[in-house]
Amino acid sequence: MGYRTNGLDGIFGPATQNAVREYQRTRGLAVDGIVGCNTWRSLQEEVVGAGATSTTIN
Repeated sequence: MGYRTNGLDGIFGPATQNAVREYQRTRGLAVDGIVGCNTWRSLQEEVVGAGATSTTIN
């Protein structure tokens, strides 16, 4: 989605938290860096069907 997390490493580190904050800011969500219900719902709505199948993301 264009947000920098420094790769997939299984760690919710500072780069991931900053990416979440930026996502929240651009979507008009509460900016807290936590992937709560509203952020998770927004992410799901944005990526469903974005990959080769309805459950994958490219």
